[in-house]
Amino acid sequence: MKETILVTGGAGAIGSRLVKDLVQAHRVLVVDDLSSGWFDNLRGLPVEFWRGSVTDEELLNEVFAENPTVVFHLAANFANQNSVDYPQKDLLVNGLGTLKVLEFARKAKVKRFVYTSSSCVYGNFNEPIREDMVGEALDTPYAISKLNGEHYVRFFHEYHRMPTAVLRLFNSYGPGEYPGKYRNVIPNFIYMAMNGQKLTITGTGEETRDYTYVDDTIQALKLCMIRDEAVGQIFNTGTGIETSMNRFLDCLRSVLQSEIAVEYQPRRDWDSITRRCSDIGKISRVLGYKTTVDLETGLRRTVDWFHQNDIRRFRMYN
Repeated sequence: MKETILVTGGAGAIGSRLVKDLVQAHRVLVVDDLSSGWFDNLRGLPVEFWRGSVTDEELLNEVFAENPTVVFHLAANFANQNSVDYPQKDLLVNGLGTLKVLEFARKAKVKRFVYTSSSCVYGNFNEPIREDMVGEALDTPYAISKLNGEHYVRFFHEYHRMPTAVLRLFNSYGPGEYPGKYRNVIPNFIYMAMNGQKLTITGTGEETRDYTYVDDTIQALKLCMIRDEAVGQIFNTGTGIETSMNRFLDCLRSVLQSEIAVEYQPRRDWDSITRRCSDIGKISRVLGYKTTVDLETGLRRTVDWFHQNDIRRFRMYN
């Protein structure tokens, strides 16, 4: 009999990519309110789908009645600017929603609970970031609520003996992520560049991030499911490579083979992070994680997905 796995936020770019992998050998349940996910990401896949929020206990009762033994909790009110605009919703979904899923998972006696956190919890460190370098001065409600979720996960591991693992994701990108007001920079910039629009850089362009292709993120998620060494641990999931926005734009120009107009504006009031790079020593050493996709290859695959799905004509939402 196939093992039953629940993926919350399973219609998002990361969640749906994970689901596509899992359905090859498992029965997969998906919960997503489609606030930032997209049902087309799941079309044709043999999944059991519930549209709704992880704050909905009636819905969670139905889902957990299907007896999942593994939970990947990716559902979240995403992300920084959204949380600044709607801090109460951010706390409701990322705080109470996470706590409710943990409670149901505890009652179901799941054998693994994997929580996706964010590099936002580090605040503003200007060096490769290790897992023990959590910041005290966090920039946004999203950073606060994701770290709050980590604390709940740790409590359920230590007090309830739940087998948990936490991944702190660094700028995951790739196919399946549609452009939108509260989306990541990569799908938005690809969309704008393909439509001949000017790209706005908030800052000097020398600000750096650690861009991680979605398949490497999926690799880390699956390692947390199958490796006992992951239990009770927190891991960075990135590439360990620091890339400036100007370097990213050069790479995008190369992939699109076109010029891209850019204007520079002051950084947003809440954004104090000028450098971001993961130290992936722990996840590599403990779980055997290895990055497999460089930025140009990842961008090319993402652009191909845009073409294949005619995302250039997509009407941006949110």
